Amino acid sequence: MHQFDLYPFTSFDGFKCNLWRLKTERPTPKGPVLLVHGAGVKSNIFNAPNDKNILDSLTEDGYDVWLENWRGSMLCTPNEWNLEIVADNDHPAAVQEICRLTGYATIKAVIHCQGSTSFMISVLKGLVPQVTTIVSNAVSLHPVVSGASRFKLNSLVPVVKRMTSYLNPHWADDAPNLKAKLFRSIVKLTHWENDTDVGKFVSFTYGVGHPALWELDNLSDETKNWIRGEFGYVPMSFFDHITKCIAAGALVSADGKINYAGDKPAAQARFAFFAGRLNKCFSYESQVNTYNYFNSYRPDYHKLYVYDTYSHLDIFMGKDAYKDIFPAMIYELNN
Repeated sequence: MHQFDLYPFTSFDGFKCNLWRLKTERPTPKGPVLLVHGAGVKSNIFNAPNDKNILDSLTEDGYDVWLENWRGSMLCTPNEWNLEIVADNDHPAAVQEICRLTGYATIKAVIHCQGSTSFMISVLKGLVPQVTTIVSNAVSLHPVVSGASRFKLNSLVPVVKRMTSYLNPHWADDAPNLKAKLFRSIVKLTHWENDTDVGKFVSFTYGVGHPALWELDNLSDETKNWIRGEFGYVPMSFFDHITKCIAAGALVSADGKINYAGDKPAAQARFAFFAGRLNKCFSYESQVNTYNYFNSYRPDYHKLYVYDTYSHLDIFMGKDAYKDIFPAMIYELNN
Protein backbone atom coordinates (compact mmCIF):
# COMPACT_ATOMS: atom_id res chain seq x y z
CA MET A 1 0.00 0.00 0.00
CA HIS A 2 1.17 3.52 -0.73
CA GLN A 3 2.40 6.13 1.73
CA PHE A 4 1.44 9.81 1.75
CA ASP A 5 2.53 13.18 3.08
CA LEU A 6 -0.27 15.06 4.85
CA TYR A 7 -1.10 18.71 4.10
CA PRO A 8 -3.94 20.20 6.16
CA PHE A 9 -5.86 23.06 4.55
CA THR A 10 -8.72 25.29 5.56
CA SER A 11 -11.76 25.60 3.32
CA PHE A 12 -13.08 29.05 2.47
CA ASP A 13 -15.69 28.85 5.24
CA GLY A 14 -13.13 27.76 7.86
CA PHE A 15 -13.78 23.99 7.78
CA LYS A 16 -10.67 21.85 8.28
CA CYS A 17 -9.83 19.43 5.46
CA ASN A 18 -6.59 17.88 4.24
CA LEU A 19 -4.63 16.81 1.20
CA TRP A 20 -2.55 13.66 0.77
CA ARG A 21 0.47 13.73 -1.52
CA LEU A 22 1.66 10.36 -2.74
CA LYS A 23 5.24 9.60 -1.73
CA THR A 24 7.29 8.48 -4.71
CA GLU A 25 10.88 8.25 -5.85
CA ARG A 26 9.79 8.54 -9.47
CA PRO A 27 10.13 11.82 -11.41
CA THR A 28 6.85 13.73 -11.86
CA PRO A 29 7.34 15.78 -15.04
CA LYS A 30 3.62 15.88 -15.85
CA GLY A 31 2.80 17.87 -12.72
CA PRO A 32 -0.06 17.61 -10.23
CA VAL A 33 -3.21 15.57 -10.63
CA LEU A 34 -5.90 15.79 -7.95
CA LEU A 35 -8.08 12.78 -7.04
CA VAL A 36 -11.45 13.54 -5.41
CA HIS A 37 -13.35 10.80 -3.56
CA GLY A 38 -17.11 10.31 -3.16
CA ALA A 39 -19.42 10.62 -0.15
CA GLY A 40 -18.75 8.93 3.17
CA VAL A 41 -15.35 7.50 2.31
CA LYS A 42 -11.82 8.99 2.25
CA SER A 43 -8.93 9.44 -0.15
CA ASN A 44 -7.74 5.91 0.52
CA ILE A 45 -10.63 4.64 -1.63
CA PHE A 46 -8.27 5.08 -4.60
CA ASN A 47 -5.64 2.90 -2.90
CA ALA A 48 -7.23 -0.53 -3.37
CA PRO A 49 -4.96 -3.49 -2.45
CA ASN A 50 -4.64 -4.75 -6.01
CA ASP A 51 -1.46 -5.63 -7.86
CA LYS A 52 -1.77 -2.22 -9.52
CA ASN A 53 -4.18 0.57 -8.64
CA ILE A 54 -4.87 4.02 -10.10
CA LEU A 55 -2.15 5.59 -7.94
CA ASP A 56 0.43 3.22 -9.44
CA SER A 57 -0.73 4.00 -12.97
CA LEU A 58 -0.61 7.77 -12.46
CA THR A 59 2.81 7.66 -10.79
CA GLU A 60 4.29 5.41 -13.45
CA ASP A 61 3.10 7.88 -16.07
CA GLY A 62 4.89 10.77 -14.38
CA TYR A 63 2.17 12.52 -12.36
CA ASP A 64 2.52 14.18 -8.96
CA VAL A 65 -0.51 12.59 -7.26
CA TRP A 66 -2.60 14.55 -4.74
CA LEU A 67 -5.76 13.35 -3.00
CA GLU A 68 -8.34 15.62 -1.38
CA ASN A 69 -10.15 14.73 1.84
CA TRP A 70 -13.04 17.18 1.56
CA ARG A 71 -15.64 17.54 4.31
CA GLY A 72 -17.47 14.40 3.20
CA SER A 73 -14.41 12.34 4.18
CA MET A 74 -14.38 9.94 7.11
CA LEU A 75 -11.22 11.74 8.24
CA CYS A 76 -13.00 15.08 8.70
CA THR A 77 -15.21 16.13 11.59
CA PRO A 78 -18.75 14.79 10.97
CA ASN A 79 -20.89 17.60 9.59
CA GLU A 80 -24.10 18.40 7.72
CA TRP A 81 -22.85 19.10 4.20
CA ASN A 82 -24.44 19.41 0.79
CA LEU A 83 -22.91 19.56 -2.68
CA GLU A 84 -23.04 23.34 -2.90
CA ILE A 85 -21.22 23.88 0.39
CA VAL A 86 -18.45 21.58 -0.81
CA ALA A 87 -18.30 23.20 -4.26
CA ASP A 88 -18.08 26.73 -2.88
CA ASN A 89 -15.56 26.06 -0.15
CA ASP A 90 -13.58 22.81 -0.26
CA HIS A 91 -12.54 22.12 -3.86
CA PRO A 92 -11.47 25.68 -4.74
CA ALA A 93 -9.37 25.87 -1.56
CA ALA A 94 -7.78 22.48 -2.28
CA VAL A 95 -6.88 23.43 -5.85
CA GLN A 96 -5.41 26.75 -4.75
CA GLU A 97 -3.34 25.01 -2.09
CA ILE A 98 -1.91 22.46 -4.53
CA CYS A 99 -0.94 25.24 -6.94
CA ARG A 100 0.67 27.17 -4.08
CA LEU A 101 2.62 24.19 -2.79
CA THR A 102 3.82 22.95 -6.18
CA GLY A 103 4.26 26.23 -8.03
CA TYR A 104 2.11 25.00 -10.92
CA ALA A 105 -0.46 27.38 -12.39
CA THR A 106 -2.64 24.56 -13.73
CA ILE A 107 -3.45 21.01 -12.64
CA LYS A 108 -5.59 18.06 -13.76
CA ALA A 109 -8.21 16.11 -11.80
CA VAL A 110 -9.84 12.70 -11.44
CA ILE A 111 -13.22 13.02 -9.73
CA HIS A 112 -15.67 10.36 -8.53
CA CYS A 113 -19.37 10.29 -7.59
CA GLN A 114 -20.26 13.08 -5.14
CA GLY A 115 -16.73 14.37 -5.41
CA SER A 116 -17.57 14.62 -9.11
CA THR A 117 -20.97 16.31 -8.73
CA SER A 118 -19.68 18.88 -6.24
CA PHE A 119 -16.54 19.48 -8.31
CA MET A 120 -18.74 20.00 -11.37
CA ILE A 121 -20.53 22.79 -9.54
CA SER A 122 -17.15 24.32 -8.71
CA VAL A 123 -16.21 24.17 -12.38
CA LEU A 124 -19.47 25.66 -13.64
CA LYS A 125 -19.26 28.49 -11.11
CA GLY A 126 -15.76 29.30 -12.33
CA LEU A 127 -14.18 28.53 -8.94
CA VAL A 128 -11.44 26.17 -10.18
CA PRO A 129 -10.10 27.72 -13.40
CA GLN A 130 -6.69 26.17 -12.68
CA VAL A 131 -8.05 22.70 -13.59
CA THR A 132 -7.65 22.10 -17.32
CA THR A 133 -8.49 18.40 -17.80
CA ILE A 134 -10.98 16.40 -15.73
CA VAL A 135 -11.67 12.66 -15.69
CA SER A 136 -15.12 12.13 -14.14
CA ASN A 137 -16.52 8.79 -13.03
CA ALA A 138 -20.10 7.60 -12.46
CA VAL A 139 -22.05 10.88 -12.29
CA SER A 140 -21.46 14.59 -12.75
CA LEU A 141 -23.99 17.15 -14.02
CA HIS A 142 -27.03 14.94 -14.70
CA PRO A 143 -27.78 12.41 -11.92
CA VAL A 144 -30.04 9.64 -13.21
CA VAL A 145 -31.26 6.77 -11.02
CA SER A 146 -33.66 3.88 -11.42
CA GLY A 147 -37.32 4.03 -10.52
CA ALA A 148 -36.61 1.88 -7.48
CA SER A 149 -33.96 4.34 -6.31
CA ARG A 150 -36.36 7.25 -6.78
CA PHE A 151 -38.92 5.43 -4.63
CA LYS A 152 -36.29 4.81 -1.98
CA LEU A 153 -35.20 8.46 -1.94
CA ASN A 154 -38.72 9.86 -1.92
CA SER A 155 -40.34 7.38 0.45
CA LEU A 156 -37.72 5.83 2.70
CA VAL A 157 -35.29 8.71 3.22
CA PRO A 158 -37.93 10.85 5.02
CA VAL A 159 -38.56 7.91 7.37
CA VAL A 160 -34.85 7.43 8.02
CA LYS A 161 -34.44 11.17 8.70
CA ARG A 162 -36.92 10.93 11.56
CA MET A 163 -34.69 8.30 13.13
CA THR A 164 -31.20 9.60 12.46
CA SER A 165 -29.33 12.54 10.89
CA TYR A 166 -26.78 10.22 9.27
CA LEU A 167 -26.01 6.67 8.19
CA ASN A 168 -22.76 4.76 8.58
CA PRO A 169 -22.07 1.47 6.77
CA HIS A 170 -19.45 0.63 9.39
CA TRP A 171 -22.37 -0.13 11.71
CA ALA A 172 -22.46 -3.52 10.00
CA ASP A 173 -19.26 -4.44 11.84
CA ASP A 174 -19.63 -2.19 14.89
CA ALA A 175 -23.13 -1.07 15.87
CA PRO A 176 -22.62 1.18 18.92
CA ASN A 177 -26.28 1.74 19.88
CA LEU A 178 -29.84 0.55 19.36
CA LYS A 179 -30.33 2.75 16.31
CA ALA A 180 -27.28 1.29 14.60
CA LYS A 181 -28.33 -2.24 15.51
CA LEU A 182 -31.77 -1.62 14.00
CA PHE A 183 -30.33 -0.52 10.67
CA ARG A 184 -27.91 -3.43 10.69
CA SER A 185 -30.85 -5.80 11.12
CA ILE A 186 -32.73 -4.18 8.23
CA VAL A 187 -29.68 -4.63 6.00
CA LYS A 188 -29.36 -8.29 6.93
CA LEU A 189 -33.04 -8.85 6.12
CA THR A 190 -32.84 -7.20 2.70
CA HIS A 191 -29.38 -8.09 1.39
CA TRP A 192 -28.30 -11.70 0.79
CA GLU A 193 -25.54 -11.21 -1.78
CA ASN A 194 -22.14 -12.82 -1.25
CA ASP A 195 -20.53 -9.64 0.09
CA THR A 196 -19.23 -8.54 3.46
CA ASP A 197 -21.74 -7.10 5.92
CA VAL A 198 -20.26 -3.64 5.37
CA GLY A 199 -20.52 -4.11 1.61
CA LYS A 200 -24.20 -4.97 2.03
CA PHE A 201 -24.73 -1.88 4.20
CA VAL A 202 -23.04 0.22 1.49
CA SER A 203 -25.56 -1.09 -1.04
CA PHE A 204 -28.44 -0.35 1.33
CA THR A 205 -27.18 3.22 1.79
CA TYR A 206 -26.28 4.19 -1.75
CA GLY A 207 -28.48 2.29 -4.18
CA VAL A 208 -30.87 -0.57 -4.80
CA GLY A 209 -28.57 -3.24 -6.19
CA HIS A 210 -27.21 -6.44 -4.69
CA PRO A 211 -24.58 -5.02 -4.68
CA ALA A 212 -25.09 -1.43 -5.82
CA LEU A 213 -21.57 0.01 -6.15
CA TRP A 214 -19.57 -2.84 -7.69
CA GLU A 215 -19.78 -6.14 -9.48
CA LEU A 216 -18.49 -8.77 -7.07
CA ASP A 217 -16.74 -10.69 -9.85
CA ASN A 218 -14.62 -7.59 -10.51
CA LEU A 219 -13.24 -7.48 -6.95
CA SER A 220 -10.63 -9.66 -5.33
CA ASP A 221 -11.43 -11.18 -1.95
CA GLU A 222 -8.75 -8.98 -0.42
CA THR A 223 -10.41 -5.86 -1.79
CA LYS A 224 -13.85 -6.93 -0.55
CA ASN A 225 -12.46 -7.26 2.97
CA TRP A 226 -10.47 -4.01 2.67
CA ILE A 227 -13.69 -2.13 1.81
CA ARG A 228 -14.92 -2.83 5.35
CA GLY A 229 -12.64 -0.08 6.64
CA GLU A 230 -13.31 2.42 3.85
CA PHE A 231 -16.90 3.58 4.45
CA GLY A 232 -18.25 5.77 7.25
CA TYR A 233 -20.50 8.70 8.18
CA VAL A 234 -22.76 10.24 5.51
CA PRO A 235 -25.33 12.90 6.51
CA MET A 236 -28.96 12.94 5.46
CA SER A 237 -28.41 16.57 4.34
CA PHE A 238 -26.59 15.17 1.33
CA PHE A 239 -29.55 12.94 0.41
CA ASP A 240 -31.87 15.97 0.65
CA HIS A 241 -29.78 17.81 -1.93
CA ILE A 242 -29.20 14.96 -4.36
CA THR A 243 -32.93 14.12 -4.30
CA LYS A 244 -33.69 17.63 -5.61
CA CYS A 245 -31.04 17.20 -8.30
CA ILE A 246 -32.45 13.86 -9.44
CA ALA A 247 -35.97 15.31 -9.60
CA ALA A 248 -34.68 18.19 -11.74
CA GLY A 249 -32.64 15.92 -13.99
CA ALA A 250 -29.52 18.00 -13.35
CA LEU A 251 -27.56 19.51 -10.51
CA VAL A 252 -29.42 22.31 -8.78
CA SER A 253 -28.58 24.57 -5.86
CA ALA A 254 -29.41 23.33 -2.38
CA ASP A 255 -32.53 25.52 -2.34
CA GLY A 256 -33.54 24.22 -5.78
CA LYS A 257 -33.61 27.68 -7.37
CA ILE A 258 -30.54 27.39 -9.64
CA ASN A 259 -30.22 24.74 -12.35
CA TYR A 260 -26.53 24.36 -13.19
CA ALA A 261 -27.34 22.87 -16.59
CA GLY A 262 -29.62 25.75 -17.49
CA ASP A 263 -27.13 27.83 -19.48
CA LYS A 264 -24.26 27.31 -21.88
CA PRO A 265 -21.28 26.18 -19.78
CA ALA A 266 -18.62 28.86 -19.45
CA ALA A 267 -16.06 26.30 -18.27
CA GLN A 268 -13.02 25.78 -20.49
CA ALA A 269 -11.89 22.50 -18.93
CA ARG A 270 -11.96 19.37 -21.08
CA PHE A 271 -13.90 16.42 -19.63
CA ALA A 272 -13.58 12.68 -20.10
CA PHE A 273 -16.69 10.99 -18.70
CA PHE A 274 -16.45 7.38 -17.48
CA ALA A 275 -19.32 5.09 -16.53
CA GLY A 276 -20.08 1.45 -15.85
CA ARG A 277 -23.19 0.17 -17.62
CA LEU A 278 -24.02 -2.03 -14.59
CA ASN A 279 -24.00 0.86 -12.09
CA LYS A 280 -26.97 0.50 -9.72
CA CYS A 281 -26.25 3.66 -7.77
CA PHE A 282 -26.36 6.15 -10.66
CA SER A 283 -27.29 4.94 -14.12
CA TYR A 284 -24.60 5.13 -16.78
CA GLU A 285 -27.07 7.44 -18.56
CA SER A 286 -26.01 10.11 -16.08
CA GLN A 287 -22.67 10.44 -17.81
CA VAL A 288 -24.16 9.99 -21.29
CA ASN A 289 -26.49 12.92 -20.66
CA THR A 290 -23.68 15.12 -19.36
CA TYR A 291 -21.42 14.24 -22.27
CA ASN A 292 -24.21 15.08 -24.73
CA TYR A 293 -24.79 18.38 -22.95
CA PHE A 294 -21.15 19.46 -23.18
CA ASN A 295 -20.71 18.00 -26.66
CA SER A 296 -23.65 20.02 -27.96
CA TYR A 297 -21.81 23.23 -27.12
CA ARG A 298 -18.30 22.11 -28.10
CA PRO A 299 -18.43 19.08 -30.41
CA ASP A 300 -15.60 16.56 -30.41
CA TYR A 301 -13.80 18.24 -27.51
CA HIS A 302 -14.91 15.96 -24.65
CA LYS A 303 -14.93 12.13 -24.46
CA LEU A 304 -17.25 9.42 -23.14
CA TYR A 305 -16.35 5.87 -22.07
CA VAL A 306 -18.99 3.29 -21.05
CA TYR A 307 -17.83 -0.14 -19.80
CA ASP A 308 -20.29 -3.00 -20.17
CA THR A 309 -18.97 -5.20 -17.35
CA TYR A 310 -18.31 -2.52 -14.72
CA SER A 311 -20.47 -0.73 -12.18
CA HIS A 312 -19.59 2.23 -9.91
CA LEU A 313 -16.52 1.95 -7.72
CA ASP A 314 -15.07 -1.11 -9.40
CA ILE A 315 -14.03 1.31 -12.15
CA PHE A 316 -11.24 2.14 -9.66
CA MET A 317 -11.17 -0.90 -7.36
CA GLY A 318 -11.58 -3.70 -9.88
CA LYS A 319 -8.76 -6.21 -9.98
CA ASP A 320 -8.45 -5.78 -13.77
CA ALA A 321 -9.12 -2.04 -13.89
CA TYR A 322 -5.41 -1.42 -14.42
CA LYS A 323 -5.73 -2.89 -17.91
CA ASP A 324 -9.43 -2.29 -18.66
CA ILE A 325 -9.89 1.29 -17.42
CA PHE A 326 -6.74 3.13 -16.35
CA PRO A 327 -5.04 3.31 -19.75
CA ALA A 328 -7.99 5.33 -21.10
CA MET A 329 -7.93 7.63 -18.09
CA ILE A 330 -4.21 8.21 -18.50
CA TYR A 331 -4.67 8.83 -22.21
CA GLU A 332 -7.32 11.48 -21.54
CA LEU A 333 -5.20 13.20 -18.88
CA ASN A 334 -2.31 13.33 -21.34
CA ASN A 335 -4.38 14.92 -24.14
